[in-house]
Amino acid sequence: MSDCNCEVAENKPAEVKLVPRERAGIINPMYDCQPAGAQYAGIGVKDCIPLVHGGQGCTMFVRLLFAQHFKENFDVASTSLHEDSAVFGGVKRVEQGVMVLAQRYPNLRVIPIITTCSTEIIGDDIEGTIRLCQRALAEAFPGRTIHLAPVHTPSFKGSHVSGYAECMKSMVKTIAKKGEPTGKLNVFPGWVNPGDVMLLKEYLSKMEVDATVFMDTEDFDSPMLPGKTIETHGRTTVEDIEDSANAIGSLSLARYESGSTTKLLADQFSVPDYPVDTPYGIANTDAMLRKISEITGKPIPESLVRERGIALDALADLAHMFFANKKVAIFGHPDLVFGLAKFCMEVELEPVLLLIGDDQGNKYKKDPRIAELKAAADFDIEIVHNADLWELETRIKKGLKLDLIMGHSKGRYVAIDANIPMVRVGFPTFDRAGLYRKPTMGYKGAMELAETIANTIFAHMEYTRNKEWILNTW
Repeated sequence: MSDCNCEVAENKPAEVKLVPRERAGIINPMYDCQPAGAQYAGIGVKDCIPLVHGGQGCTMFVRLLFAQHFKENFDVASTSLHEDSAVFGGVKRVEQGVMVLAQRYPNLRVIPIITTCSTEIIGDDIEGTIRLCQRALAEAFPGRTIHLAPVHTPSFKGSHVSGYAECMKSMVKTIAKKGEPTGKLNVFPGWVNPGDVMLLKEYLSKMEVDATVFMDTEDFDSPMLPGKTIETHGRTTVEDIEDSANAIGSLSLARYESGSTTKLLADQFSVPDYPVDTPYGIANTDAMLRKISEITGKPIPESLVRERGIALDALADLAHMFFANKKVAIFGHPDLVFGLAKFCMEVELEPVLLLIGDDQGNKYKKDPRIAELKAAADFDIEIVHNADLWELETRIKKGLKLDLIMGHSKGRYVAIDANIPMVRVGFPTFDRAGLYRKPTMGYKGAMELAETIANTIFAHMEYTRNKEWILNTW
């Protein structure tokens, strides 16, 4: 027995800190503005053209982002304000815009009227203008109904995440109508790619659950048909939104993107609200499927049990040998970041830095997922809210050791300069092909994401000649 009198160091409990961005100004922004998110929600509806009340750039640059991400074009209109509107107001431009859209698009049924920083500062009366527009539409197009939804999204607060939530809530508030029970389940996944929407619809179909996904963006991955037409539009219809008030319940998969809408349906139409964590990884997907089964009484089919087993086997092949104790930084939407952090811990990755945007520090403090991360982690985690990409770059320069970065394409130069491998997730991802059609959610998404992480690490090992010989023996 040794006579050593060395003291045994006590294990320090893991620390999970939630801190704001250190500076007043933003350097290398991580998020886009509220009107960008509102436009994304609007284009998810069939026969809908969002009308952005502001300068032309508020539409042009957002459409460019959508085109970069999806490699498709989308119809978004602008009131195209100029200097005179800053003095005299711009509501006449809204009236003109609504009438022009109604004349040019005979199938148009919904126009979200999306404000911007300039028109919110001017103080244009959007609700009053909508009443004038409705009278003008009734006179010019008798028997035709076009829903006008006011969407207040000043760019000087919030982000595209809160803008998406605001537009979703406004369209449901404007269109939803109490009627006969439909027996359907509302499913609100939040801001996700078509690949995730298709995966959710596949899971619901396998469970034989009659459900409506809001917004159904499957056709954002639009086919090139024999007739040489390319149809890129949302699949969610006006009737779908109307009947959201008559569903058996609303499954909210995104606290910050769909939670306000499902609460509205619960408060105004007594549609039960069932919030669950965004289904990234195995445990969150398990919880979602159990909740769907509980709501509908439908069993989880053997096909999904098998898919789960295949995913577990794939994750087990990678976790301990290649992922264990590797440090990860994740940035993007809060629902995405918190979900991916939990997934990383499932496969033995250590998400040591989480960067989320928005000025919602008080809301984040109450997010139960932070407490769950703290309870599960045996390493320190720093969560920066209202963050920008300078926060990521600064921490790396100050010595934060990272093995992997996960986030959208705007962070690519931070990863390149620091020589850290990066996996693209979130919005926008424009420097890798076809990511919008690949699922990140569910068992299949967990497996594909883990394999993408592994292959990214493998390529980096080869490029840097860092223990690449391991791949010969795997």
